[in-house]
Amino acid sequence: MTKADLVELVTDAIAQTSGPMISKKDCARVVDAFLDAIKDALKEQKNIEVRGFGTFKIRNRKTRMARNPRTGAPVEVSARPVPVFKPSKELRAMVSDLDVSELADA
Repeated sequence: MTKADLVELVTDAIAQTSGPMISKKDCARVVDAFLDAIKDALKEQKNIEVRGFGTFKIRNRKTRMARNPRTGAPVEVSARPVPVFKPSKELRAMVSDLDVSELADA
């Protein structure tokens, strides 16, 4: 799914509930603003929790040794923060086609 597909789905969902009050262009601005808010929060090392969907976090990776694929020489990869996403129990259950109570037992 692309961002354009997401804008299309959101526009259609709003049109079904409220009528055609929002244009695709305005909906694209809303989607862009939402994604920018997530990016800005992650940039500031903040966590974002969307109930029923999941959590976006920054995890710090440790320094590690890797190998150059051409030469085989060891290369040190420095420590750095990386964004991660942890889905909620509800989202994991929905994707797995399970009941949330079944997921808690696993």
